[in-house]
Amino acid sequence: MNTLTRNWISYLTDSLVNSGTMPTWEAADYLSQNLFGESPNTRFHETKAPYEAIHQFLMRVYHPILEAAGRDSDVSEQQHLTIFCEISLVSKSTVLVVSCPEEEREHRLLLLDPVCAWDLLFPAADAFNAWAEERCQRILEALKPATISGVRKQRR
Repeated sequence: MNTLTRNWISYLTDSLVNSGTMPTWEAADYLSQNLFGESPNTRFHETKAPYEAIHQFLMRVYHPILEAAGRDSDVSEQQHLTIFCEISLVSKSTVLVVSCPEEEREHRLLLLDPVCAWDLLFPAADAFNAWAEERCQRILEALKPATISGVRKQRR
């Protein structure tokens, strides 16, 4: 069993603050309101633009996880990691994490994660940390073959 070493709530908060998206107090409040509590999270459907609110939320949650996985792996600088979200307002949305090497046209799917944004709520920070760490580890595992082939190509 993996020992959790990251405080993902802090990691997400830092990401929101360092990107200039929102100040610390607002980031902490945003994450608290949208990650913890009773399901369903009706805030997304109460906005004037629920599609945009869900997309923004998923990107704010998954992007720091992808950044961490990219740093933890030995992915070359020529490899671009990106997130795509297919948003559904009535069922599960889908988050795709894709590796796009610059030299090759072969893109690789690293993570396919169907998620109901309004049900993505956790009882406590430990549960969210475990969920986020699982996604990070799944991306890291998917990156291993790309890392190995990237190292082989550089040695030739």
